[in-house]
Amino acid sequence: MSISSRRSVPIMVALALLLAGCGHADLYSKLTEAQANDMIAVLQSAGIAANKQDGGETGWTVSAAPGDFSRAIGVLRSQGLPREDFSSLGTVFKKEGFVSSPTEERARLNYGMSQELAHTISDIDGVVQARVHLALPQSDPMSDVKQPASASVFIKYRPGANVDAQVGKVKALVVNSIEGLKYDNVSVETFPAEPLPGQAPGSSGQFVAASLAYLVLPLLLIFGIVMSYPALRRWQQRRQALVKVEPYNPETRA
Repeated sequence: MSISSRRSVPIMVALALLLAGCGHADLYSKLTEAQANDMIAVLQSAGIAANKQDGGETGWTVSAAPGDFSRAIGVLRSQGLPREDFSSLGTVFKKEGFVSSPTEERARLNYGMSQELAHTISDIDGVVQARVHLALPQSDPMSDVKQPASASVFIKYRPGANVDAQVGKVKALVVNSIEGLKYDNVSVETFPAEPLPGQAPGSSGQFVAASLAYLVLPLLLIFGIVMSYPALRRWQQRRQALVKVEPYNPETRA
């Protein structure tokens, strides 16, 4: 191996380590910007440095360091992210030229109303995930007994959020949105989400330390390479000069 080749080995190794440290792993893609922002905020709260990138028509992509991939996925899943892309009544009843039966139209109406209500409840502060299930029996003109409508609401909330205090308002919201639905026929069940993995309560400095390490260490590595290169170059030049000046002596080679 020549001297110039040996000289380039440390630099190539350092650059390879730098590129490995600066890599990123895509967590989720085809996201809206709102979904990406929610995910970035949660990951930062858990001390994970993450980035978002606009892919144009393909949507946004959220990425993190390869070493944080598994923990980042766990954090996002524990917080119900990415949030569901709810359907609206306009989307559900979009005309596409097909004729629907009354039963299909009623099922689509129930689904659309459930989606609208779940979307609204998901916007309440502290709510991670919401589901609304409606039971709206079809009226039978031949029967004197009318079956009552009912609804059940599932809410997953962040630990520490006082969602239970909002249960009455949630029930009122559902009752006022469904014709003929009584307050007593609406049930709301709340469940706490898992705490953010790897985050101790009140440890606000964890993310700052992780972000500084993620950004500063590559810069320090580059700085070390630049500062050490002149000294390495001078050492190689002195070695080349000694090789050229010293005469060949068979006795010393023996």
